[in-house]
Amino acid sequence: MAKDKHENNNTSTQDSNVEASSKIDAIKQLIFGENMQAYEIEFEAVKKDILSKKQELENLMDDVRKELLQNIDNLSTDINIRITEIEDSFNDKADSLDDKKLDRKLFGDLLINLGEKISK
Repeated sequence: MAKDKHENNNTSTQDSNVEASSKIDAIKQLIFGENMQAYEIEFEAVKKDILSKKQELENLMDDVRKELLQNIDNLSTDINIRITEIEDSFNDKADSLDDKKLDRKLFGDLLINLGEKISK
């Protein structure tokens, strides 16, 4: 008997849901009338447009992401080249400084020789 009561409740609930749904449809028909189909068509068009714009935006973001990664890679390469150039320039200046020190020693020796020749 409890089973019959439960089945009756389910059937009753389903019937009331169907009645509520048909009442809602009837109210929609009264409010919107024949325009309801036009609204649905317009809504679908707007929905398609939004999805299309979303896809375009995602494609644009992918393109920008690829371009940024390429620019970062180019910048990294450029920085590495410039660092190498600076290191080479620094090494050249260090070698030049060593030569100048050697030249100072040579200059000192020449002055000593000159001084010895003058004193003779």
